[in-house]
Amino acid sequence: MSQLQGKTVWLTGASSGIGLALAEALAAKGAKLILSARSEATLKDLAARLPGEHQVLPIDLMQPEAAYEQAQALVAQQPIDILINNAGVSQRSLTLETNFQVYRNLMEINYFSVVALTKAVLPNMVKRGDGHIVTVSSVAGKVGTKLRSGYAGSKFGVIGFMDCLRAEMADKNVRCTTICPGFVHTQIAHNALSADGSKLNQSDPDNAGGISAEQCAKEIVAAIEKNKAEVVVGSGVSKLAPLLQRFFPGLVRNMVAKR
Repeated sequence: MSQLQGKTVWLTGASSGIGLALAEALAAKGAKLILSARSEATLKDLAARLPGEHQVLPIDLMQPEAAYEQAQALVAQQPIDILINNAGVSQRSLTLETNFQVYRNLMEINYFSVVALTKAVLPNMVKRGDGHIVTVSSVAGKVGTKLRSGYAGSKFGVIGFMDCLRAEMADKNVRCTTICPGFVHTQIAHNALSADGSKLNQSDPDNAGGISAEQCAKEIVAAIEKNKAEVVVGSGVSKLAPLLQRFFPGLVRNMVAKR
């Protein structure tokens, strides 16, 4: 029987991409899901077609304070065994051209929403002496490249937050897993913010050539089951980039400057 059988898993960003694939993979493992994204109708359709009984909680993570209150209300009703902070938005724009508000928006959803939901569920996990916080960062949280200064900044921040949390929770049996996907074939580039904050609405050859969302979800679920501290998910250069950054930082700087 899967370790996830019967576990209550709160999954954000569940309506598309990696989140959708995760919802399918977790449901197949027998987890009881709380599915969150902005579109209630999309979430209800998803919950209806997944095996098992699942809940729907529409949430706008661009408003972390409101999300924090929703999360507290949820935890007051039922304990969360595993929180998966998966929701996020990317960026494709040069620093010189990007509106300041775009940076603010990227931090709200990619960083502050992670802090908000984690803080909401953490006290109950500590009280019970059991729980698991999983946060999807990115290889961009390890290696910065052109056109992603706001996205990479938010994802670097998430990794730092999770590193600190992991140390603080080490003696409380609350596990912390950071996932760093490389290029994954999803609509992330289409939904990425451009310089003025509008959606890019075009494909990115790097992501188009990446692993499938299903393969990414499979590796994330395995990392959760094995209680991994941090896992890089992907293939090719995007998977190797953090390792190269660690041992050959000068080489990586030259590579990203020439891309």
